[in-house]
Order: sequence, then structure tokens, then C-alpha cells
Amino acid sequence: MANEQPEIPPPSPDDVLYDKREGFALITLNRPVVLNAINWSIQRRLFAALQRAETDEEVHAIIVTGAGRAFSAGGDIQATPPGDDEPTPSGMEINLKIWNMPKPVIAAVHGYAVGQGCELAGICDMTVAADDAIFGELQIRHGFAPPLLITPFIVGMKQAKETLMMGERISAEDALRMGMVNRVVPGDRLLAEAEDMARKLASLPQKTVKLNKLLVNRAYEVSGFSQALDYRSDPALADYVGPGEPDPHLKILREQGWEAFRRARDERYGEGESMGPG
Repeated sequence: MANEQPEIPPPSPDDVLYDKREGFALITLNRPVVLNAINWSIQRRLFAALQRAETDEEVHAIIVTGAGRAFSAGGDIQATPPGDDEPTPSGMEINLKIWNMPKPVIAAVHGYAVGQGCELAGICDMTVAADDAIFGELQIRHGFAPPLLITPFIVGMKQAKETLMMGERISAEDALRMGMVNRVVPGDRLLAEAEDMARKLASLPQKTVKLNKLLVNRAYEVSGFSQALDYRSDPALADYVGPGEPDPHLKILREQGWEAFRRARDERYGEGESMGPG
């Protein structure tokens, strides 16, 4: 059947791949069937991969990318909880791991980088996009606020409001214009470009590379970055960020499946192409 959904593989140790190369590490989100939607398995393994790269003295830069057709289509709203009691790092913990990492982290983005995927690319120190990349903070379509409030710090105020309040897709060229990415390259050059950047970073004086990342981060932190990330704890926002009413479209997802949910959601936006979990 044309609309038959592919079988989703069970969680696997290979959901995140780690490849140590000369001077840098390549970390790949590896759930291509669901466009690298982020579930507990990716969260655990991505955090572990970042820790591994941080503690390896031969690794001086890190690239994060996605296997298959996308960087990441965001949080996996179809995910089931893990079947064990092992701790799972939160999305915030993973993003802060990248932020506080003394080594530079480069996002190499192709295809979709939306929702949590957009924020993961945004928290990286630099982002290279293929010309087919699509960004977007789409959570408003489900009635959610952004898990990580990074967008106001990487684009201007007007652009941040449009991005967060309208939930539209953003092309690679528009993302470059807005400041969401550093460079846009042809798709077949994406990884090579990111690797060139990683090698350049690895060849520079490491103490100064780390210091300059720290200095830029510090400039944002003193301007309120940390408090903005912790917006859920702000009493002034308590009435707005509480549990609220569940999105009725999520009820469709539970009762009728992903395709019915996607049609009900996207009919408001005139978008017929499935992005996988959002």
C-alpha cells in the first residue's frame, strides 16, 4: 500500500554512531527510518558520545549530523518509555552539555532540522547547512512552547517572534540570512565542509579556541541566557507554561495513528509532505 508506514526498528546501541577521526569526532544520529526523531535511546547515546569526545585528549572538535534524509525531525512523539530504570539525560542536559563543552561543536544539517532538532543545531557552536536543509520551531502546531529557548539568542527579536509564533518552515538560505547557520553548501559537500572546519579548529592553539568559546558563551550568559533557558521556573510565566490543555491532535495520534495525526495537523499549514515524528 502506498501509505503503509515502514517498520520502526527497536532501540539499538547503534542509534547514535561515534567515529573518531584525525583531530575530531563525528557523532551521527542514526534512526533514519523516523528521520532521527529524538527518543530516550538517542538521548542516552548522544550524551555518552559527547562525554566520550570531551574526555578524549586527541579530539579537539566535534561534528554532530544525522543519517539518512534528515538531521532530526525533533522529538519522537511516538516513543515508548525505556524498559529499564537506567537514567536518561533530558534534552536540556544534552544541550547544556554542548554549551558547556570546552571543545567546539559543529552541526552538519541536511533535510529536516525542526523542533528539538532545530534547537540541537542551534546550541552547537557553528552550523553548516546543506542547501536542502529545512529548519523550524514547529512546536506551536502541537500547542507546546520551545523545549530550549535558543532562537531569540541566535536571530533578531522580530525573527525570533516570527519563528516561534508562526511555526513555519525555514529554508537553508533564509536560515543563513537570519543567522541560524554559518554556511550553506551543496548537499554533497556538507560533511566535507564540516570536516574542513573541524580540522581547522583542531589545528589552532587549543587553549585559545577553548577560551574564545568560553568568552562568547559568557557574553550571552551575563545578558540572561541561563535565565531564559530556565523560563519554566519564572513565576511571571507560571500561568502560561503550566500543563494547560492537551492538543486535540495528539488524541488523534493515539487513537488513529501517525498518518491521521499528520493530515489533521498539516491541513492548517497547507503542507502535505510527511516529516515523520515532530
